[in-house]
Amino acid sequence: MALPVFDLHCDTADRLAWRSLPAELRAATGLEFYGPEDEADPAGCAELARNHCHVSLERVGDTPWAQCMACFILDELSPEQAVAFCDHVFSCVEREAEKNAGSVTLARGAADIRPALDAGRFVAVRTIENARLFAADPGLVERLAERGLLMASLTWNAAGPLASGHDSHAGLSSLGADVLAQMERAGVVLDVSHLNDEGFADVAARARRPFVASHSNSRAVCAHRRNLTDDQFREIRDRGGIVGLNYCCGFLVEGAEGERGRSIAFDEVAAHVEHWLDLGGEDVVALGSDFDGTDVPAFLDGAQTLPAFQDLLVARFGGTVTRKLCAENALSFFERYARG
Repeated sequence: MALPVFDLHCDTADRLAWRSLPAELRAATGLEFYGPEDEADPAGCAELARNHCHVSLERVGDTPWAQCMACFILDELSPEQAVAFCDHVFSCVEREAEKNAGSVTLARGAADIRPALDAGRFVAVRTIENARLFAADPGLVERLAERGLLMASLTWNAAGPLASGHDSHAGLSSLGADVLAQMERAGVVLDVSHLNDEGFADVAARARRPFVASHSNSRAVCAHRRNLTDDQFREIRDRGGIVGLNYCCGFLVEGAEGERGRSIAFDEVAAHVEHWLDLGGEDVVALGSDFDGTDVPAFLDGAQTLPAFQDLLVARFGGTVTRKLCAENALSFFERYARG
């Protein structure tokens, strides 16, 4: 049986929810979640059980699997639209969990995750990527935490009402700083993966609790601005946070697109893990695939590839490090710092 997996980020939830979006929200999101494979098979990403996405119960198989299912909110959505969008996506995840109750656990708190993994189940963990909806109503932080939200990032790529991504050099806004404090009080983990360097520095100065980078790699290995500098990794390490290894081709190998990206080899992925281990990150490294949100190497093309990936990791890093990387570090972190 494969080792348990705790994946800190995927965009599968948006793809599952896209076809049932209200017309005005679908118009605002455009075709972001609708690709050629969807046109060829319109029902192919409608259900968690079986689909043509990277993540499905069929692809996961017998692997005990906890999946952070992000509601990814595009920068084009207003905060008010984002409230409705998030409710729709979370409702979709909740329906899919109920439909597949025999094998899926919907995590309402961090304490639900380990028992479900121990039972060999799939665990759906609700998160938000680009929490601009909190600008419409900061009280949503507590209400969504009560619903089961366990982690959120403040921005995506552009400047937003809470913070700025890598398209600008602004840091946290005053509202963003207030939301950060509310998240910490509510037990919602802060995800810094899309913050620019200025925003990261602001978080480091203001945060009182550990935070995570759910899907980022090493900038020393691949010089992409979305990746973490060594100093940023050390900051997360020293605070007791975790960092999820991102399978995005362009974040693994500089300029790797198209066929070059598909042909990325295990050694090129392992280079990021090796570098982080050299920085004292054995208890920091985790998985953050970015499944269904990016192009990935052929050997990581879907959840069904994880058992073979784990075999490669064990051969390179040993069983203890592999277990920590694949699930234990993330599990332990959420049990300590996320809402129970």
